[in-house]
Amino acid sequence: MIAIGVAAGQASKPASSAALPDWSGVWQMVGPTVFDRATVQPQNGRAGDPGVREYPPLTDAYEAIYKKNIEKIKAGTFPDPISICGVPHGFPRIMNVPDVYEFAVTPAATWVLAENGPGILRVYTDGRSFPPAEELWGTYTGASVGRWEGDTLVFETRGLKESRDNDVIIDRTGLVLSDAAKVTTRMRKTSDTMMEAQIVVEDAKALKAPWKATKQYRKLPAGTWAWDYGCAENNRNPISNSGKTLTLGPDGKPIDKKTE
Repeated sequence: MIAIGVAAGQASKPASSAALPDWSGVWQMVGPTVFDRATVQPQNGRAGDPGVREYPPLTDAYEAIYKKNIEKIKAGTFPDPISICGVPHGFPRIMNVPDVYEFAVTPAATWVLAENGPGILRVYTDGRSFPPAEELWGTYTGASVGRWEGDTLVFETRGLKESRDNDVIIDRTGLVLSDAAKVTTRMRKTSDTMMEAQIVVEDAKALKAPWKATKQYRKLPAGTWAWDYGCAENNRNPISNSGKTLTLGPDGKPIDKKTE
């Protein structure tokens, strides 16, 4: 096991406003959405393309799950939960999407805001500890507690939801984690226009060793807007006022013989 950045149950004193770094502006991840670009094959492969995969230190059970998902992608039968507008990004996927980001930094908490809603990661830095285990049920983004080490935000995330029918994936290659996952993230600016997130995943069920990945984000020109949108706007099967599931045609109008 590696040393994690936030000791379990250990409270830390919040940083003062004056000591916090300036993460203002609008940012965008650099590069494609393969989570672990260091091991992806073929090199420069894109998540979601048939045959593209990564090589994290998976246990036999989770390697088998991954291979099944890879075959589903080849057959065109693997549903990305974001693409079908089913669920939020989840964590750590929220750190690995092509949408733009904003970071709201305060002494008590830092919020990672992704363009596609609901895409919010809350990292509490007010000195709190994690909830008791019996109160930490699995959610899409889990619970994140952290602290500032100089200009670096160090936080641990626990309580992640285990994938059911692939409703929580890391990227479009079909990688999933278990509900035992624990993720440590170190975020900092490496220059005025670049930010880095070093992510270490530990998972007693899914991984044989810690799994490391690094994400980079570039600051977009001043004045750039972050326009919120919801994937459900593209829903081709809305629900009518009477509760019936409809099917929309190319013109956006229901093609059902009787809509009500």
